[in-house]
Amino acid sequence: MANFQLYVASCVLLLSLSWRTSEALPVPAPSPGTGGQCADFYKMLLLNISKALDSTYLSDGIQSEKIEMRNTGETVLACAPTLTQNLGCVTQRNSSFSESECLKNIKKDLLYYHEAIASYLTGPLKNGPEEIRLLSPIVEITKNLTENCFPQLDDAKVWGNESYNNRLEMNKMMKGFHIRAITINRAIGYISSGDHRK
Repeated sequence: MANFQLYVASCVLLLSLSWRTSEALPVPAPSPGTGGQCADFYKMLLLNISKALDSTYLSDGIQSEKIEMRNTGETVLACAPTLTQNLGCVTQRNSSFSESECLKNIKKDLLYYHEAIASYLTGPLKNGPEEIRLLSPIVEITKNLTENCFPQLDDAKVWGNESYNNRLEMNKMMKGFHIRAITINRAIGYISSGDHRK
């Protein structure tokens, strides 16, 4: 019986000692546009863009690997993570990251692509029902993101009357948007992690 009491006492002591060394830090509150439903929208956006690019309907008859990145903002630069350098006993931080500037540029990008894709769908389409089926969810997601995930801008592409040229431009634009969506997802992950606040 004495061994059992000694065992229980040592377990309690170990637990109390380890509890003090393993206290958790509070999880940072999500920034506007990054948490909960918004994070799901960002993931859905990337998945839907990938799905549209994998489809033959947008690339039907197009032999182009060109990517067109629309420069609607400086998202890549504004959303670059903060660098921390350990210089022996001194830690130096690059404090150039601005969460608000990053989110502002993400919103500009989303607004641009929302308007550009929505206006594409009103023009002549070779594979109308399929293109609408692929691109409409992207329009809805970008609308939800810009309306619900950020506390207005207008610079969208104007489409011509020729289906092939419109699809060629849309194909290149969607490839660029795919890359931008990856960047946006990484930036939102970085902001959500709270690493820039440490």
